[in-house]
Amino acid sequence: MKHFESLAGAVLRRVAPFFMGVAFALACFCGQPALPAQSASAAKQQTQPRQQKVANPLNDLLDEAQRNIDANNFDAAVAPLQKFITEKPEVAFAHFQLGYAYTALKRGDEARAEYERAIALDSKMPEAYLNLGILLLDKQEYAAAVAPLSKVVELLPAQSRPRSLLAVAQERSGDQEGAARSFEGVLHLDPNDSAANHYLGELDLRRGKPAEAETRFRHALEIRPDAPEALQGLARSLEAQNKPEAADAYRKYLAVMPGDADARALLIHLLVNNQEYDAALAELDRADAGKSASLDSLRLRADIQIAQKKFADAAVTLQQAIALAPRDAQLIGGLGRVYLQKRDFASAEKQLKAALQIDRTNLVYWKDLSSTYYLSGNCPATLATLDLIAKAEPPASGAWFIRALCYDKLHQFKPALESYEKFLALEQGKTSDQVWQAQQRSKVLKHLLEEKR
Repeated sequence: MKHFESLAGAVLRRVAPFFMGVAFALACFCGQPALPAQSASAAKQQTQPRQQKVANPLNDLLDEAQRNIDANNFDAAVAPLQKFITEKPEVAFAHFQLGYAYTALKRGDEARAEYERAIALDSKMPEAYLNLGILLLDKQEYAAAVAPLSKVVELLPAQSRPRSLLAVAQERSGDQEGAARSFEGVLHLDPNDSAANHYLGELDLRRGKPAEAETRFRHALEIRPDAPEALQGLARSLEAQNKPEAADAYRKYLAVMPGDADARALLIHLLVNNQEYDAALAELDRADAGKSASLDSLRLRADIQIAQKKFADAAVTLQQAIALAPRDAQLIGGLGRVYLQKRDFASAEKQLKAALQIDRTNLVYWKDLSSTYYLSGNCPATLATLDLIAKAEPPASGAWFIRALCYDKLHQFKPALESYEKFLALEQGKTSDQVWQAQQRSKVLKHLLEEKR
């Protein structure tokens, strides 16, 4: 059975990973020889009395099958094994060998039947349970794989690899707690098992224990410093704790996995939150290198440029984004606000009106439009826009102050005084330049109105 491990490894590698850590667990099984519970010579002894020393044709069938298995000629091994089983159906080892050959030939249903016959004949053959469990994992029958793999763990309690496979089966069949217990058992036997450390780190993250997860991932990285799943896990655990070194952890992960666009986007957002705008733009440039910028990329770039107060650059970026999404009111309204910041009031008015054509009820665009009108000196339009906003929500103190200034400029002293007084009522007890201005102007307006009487 010296070729068992190569076959087991091949079967394991075909099992689709549910995340990188489990894929690593599967791959780690390779290199651990699994010897049959019953040797070929012992199987031969079942074909003849102990006292009889003459040649037995059944032994030749086992030898022929073994030679073919050793040569990876599994198809040729089937016939002699079938002949042997016809004569000696009670020999568990022969059924195991036939199941092994069927597995290599991708005849899964037949292999499963032979492993189950071997187990029925010899309930303490761990290799049969192991191969059956691996076969069921390969067939994605995860719940069914739990029982045979649990039996392997029972029969081979000192071996960590069967526990890793059992943990995979448990996790994929929905038993996360069982998988955690199995991986804890793996770590008890092998504290440096990377897959177990990674899985338990992921579980800690899901349980809202990022500090514990960080410890797991750091230990996994001591074992394999370049393991991408551990690098990513560490970055996520640091991010969950709002630790500043999370950005550097994502950089280290991306150095190993540069194509992970989601991780790069997370890094960019972390850098923006840390106000590291130049670094964020550098990462965005890397993400966009060699391809046309996506709409999401342009949005993010514009946000960074606005945060840097690079309004001219932001306007260009938003224009590129609008070319990709000409009916996106948020982009158009954002461009209007950028023009407002640039004090290009004509362009701001145009874009904000265009945004309102698409999203008529958006108060942000209306408020930006009222600011545009006011800063450009168009008091009648400012007041009309503020009236529309007031129908949707009660005016705040700032709106009353702008109303007062507009009425004042238009020499409409009575509504100006009323607006100043409403502003002061809302700002009662506060001190600011606007409060002082409103107080002084109110005194003047009261005097003017009394003179008119």
